[in-house]
Amino acid sequence: MAYAPFDLTGKVALVTGGNRGIGLGMARALAQAGADVAIWGSNAGHNGTAEGELKKAGRRVLAQQVDVADESAVVAAMAEAVEKLGRVDTVIANAGIGGGAPSFSEMTVETWRRVLAVNLDGVFFTCREACRHMSERARSGSPGGSVVVTASLAAIEGAARNEAYAATKGGVISMMRAIAVEHARYGVRANAVLPGWIATDMTAGAQSNPAFAERVIPRVPARRWGEPEDFGGIAVYLASDASAYHSGDTFVIDGGYSIF
Repeated sequence: MAYAPFDLTGKVALVTGGNRGIGLGMARALAQAGADVAIWGSNAGHNGTAEGELKKAGRRVLAQQVDVADESAVVAAMAEAVEKLGRVDTVIANAGIGGGAPSFSEMTVETWRRVLAVNLDGVFFTCREACRHMSERARSGSPGGSVVVTASLAAIEGAARNEAYAATKGGVISMMRAIAVEHARYGVRANAVLPGWIATDMTAGAQSNPAFAERVIPRVPARRWGEPEDFGGIAVYLASDASAYHSGDTFVIDGGYSIF
């Protein structure tokens, strides 16, 4: 009998921020591995483009326009996903924004609160609704589930002029660990993914900066920017039965940058 724990046939995965960047890279791999996929994004145009691409894998795809900083929108969207797709086995809270400042002393309260609203409150709303669904499903006799949060190297390294962003990413790691302990009884596991320097819209400024290209990227042992596709494997692993006993962990995906 073939070893096939990475086959996601019959499973449903939901990815916030799944219409571009890392989120789309994850959603693409999940669909190709056999999962039905729901993606959340605030831009209807990007949602439509991503939906069309994901449907090429032959799976059911649900694209939902959701602002994760809006609690009522998250509650309604999770309920809709469960209703239309039958269940949700994996939720990846990936949606996030940047928000730096010329210096910490010049960071405004507006920037601080805007970043926390999406990156921390949004993850809280998303994970809470995911855990509510998964724990209720477990009590009904169908245990199991995977909750994943996208953090960042900024959570564990000094991210100068990005204190708001760093605070949110450190916060979601702590949230994930608490979720892992509390929900293990329901067969639900929780883990975090920490990307390094990845070529997405969020890093467009750095990608076009010659000084950054000369001084930072050469410090990446892999000698290149990461790509959204580099996150497909970890998404499939964490959604699959292969990770059934793997919980409370952090996965650094940075081409070796943080250890060099």
